[in-house]
Amino acid sequence: MEITIQERLGQRVKALRVKKGWSQEKLAELTGFHRTYIGMVERGERNISLQNIFSLSKQFGLSLEELFKDL
Repeated sequence: MEITIQERLGQRVKALRVKKGWSQEKLAELTGFHRTYIGMVERGERNISLQNIFSLSKQFGLSLEELFKDL
């Protein structure tokens, strides 16, 4: 079974979060999202909106292009 784009993005978000040394709670605080939402995004359970993708990219200090690189 092929991995979905939501799952690939979730894996990328988790990897970036871990690289920063942030908990899901910390990322939620920075973005204004709920911690459970961050978990659902990381597991690929949410079809995240473009606005929320942009919010995540800003917190990681990345452009949208950089966030989506190698997905």
